[in-house]
Amino acid sequence: MKHWGIFTDNKTNKKELVRKLEGNAYPNVLNLSGKNGRLFSQLALKMFMEEEEKHGTKYLSNEGQALKTMSSGEQKKALLFYILDQQPDYIILDNPFDNLDISFQKVLKQLLLTQADKTLLIQLASRKSDMLPIIHNFAEARDSELYPVNKEAFNTVEKFSQLQGKIPPPIEPIEFEQDQLILFKNVTISYGEKHILNDIHWEVTQGEFWQLIGNNGTGKTTILSMITGDNPKAYGQEIYLFGNKKGSRESVWDIKQKIGYFSPAMTDKFRGRHSVENMLISGLLDSIGLYVKPTESQKRIIKDWLILIHLWIKRDVQFNELSLGDQRLVMTVRAMVKHPPLLILDEPTSGMDDTSAKMLVNLVNKIAEETHTAIVFVSHRKEPGLNPRKILELKPSKKGSIGNIHVS
Repeated sequence: MKHWGIFTDNKTNKKELVRKLEGNAYPNVLNLSGKNGRLFSQLALKMFMEEEEKHGTKYLSNEGQALKTMSSGEQKKALLFYILDQQPDYIILDNPFDNLDISFQKVLKQLLLTQADKTLLIQLASRKSDMLPIIHNFAEARDSELYPVNKEAFNTVEKFSQLQGKIPPPIEPIEFEQDQLILFKNVTISYGEKHILNDIHWEVTQGEFWQLIGNNGTGKTTILSMITGDNPKAYGQEIYLFGNKKGSRESVWDIKQKIGYFSPAMTDKFRGRHSVENMLISGLLDSIGLYVKPTESQKRIIKDWLILIHLWIKRDVQFNELSLGDQRLVMTVRAMVKHPPLLILDEPTSGMDDTSAKMLVNLVNKIAEETHTAIVFVSHRKEPGLNPRKILELKPSKKGSIGNIHVS
């Protein structure tokens, strides 16, 4: 079976690429004439979830479990089994390993490999390391066309990912004199009979660089919600944020003032017409849009940030017109622009191509080296080049996840 890998980047219009593949628009590279195919993608899952919401029909689960109640890995497994039941001639795999922990990646990879003798696999991948080992024919999606390429020659990451200059200083430093930012003392969380966390002890102090890792369902989201949100499970626990016990003195807003936070889901909040420059200036003002005239010092600081990440030339471009990779860089800078005591990045490289991910990793390393901001970087993927000094790894147990700390 002549399987194909198609390299994409964050500028690729994948919706159009899939449409053309299904319409056999590239017969000289990949001839799909007369073949029946199916799409394995996050978009396909989203469509099934919308159908479940509208009609209550559980299309992908024999056990009647709703997709939205499953983990990312369980959702993808259910979609694959559904597709295989259709017995397609080919399957288009759109970044199949995104948002999956290492154990679920192995499960999914094995399922795909066992099907490789029967079904043509066409994998769209923005990371070279994600390519299935049985794929030996490669093409690059560029300018709505497909061009055969050699895998090793694709994507010279280092050329475009270097940052020049220093991290710009804050306009008005956030005053915070204590060293301790986060303290979890023997935190145990359960929802009914479902145990989430078991006896977690974790301390984050100023300037530290942490990575928070763990398989799907081990409690990473629960930990973040107790820091950045108003999770009621945090009350009654020994959790201290910026020197105060959770729920005693500071409001949620007071806490958020000291935290820079970015998750890819946040980009949905910015659907209006905001230029890149105004997006970052509004980060200085803690607003979604820019409704006041910026000062010269604000504009100067934002210019320095945009020059650092190679986006000054795009300062007047609408944020929602940027590539996914550029959007993630802008949102990371937006979270950091005030130099908060704590910066939390929740799966920031999810869906990014190699070059964009490398640039973001370089940016995060640079923030860690040149500022006093503490960083908590949450990721399923072990990002090449990321240099956390400490790792909190959540490991599942019968009584909830325990926390193992590793120091580099």
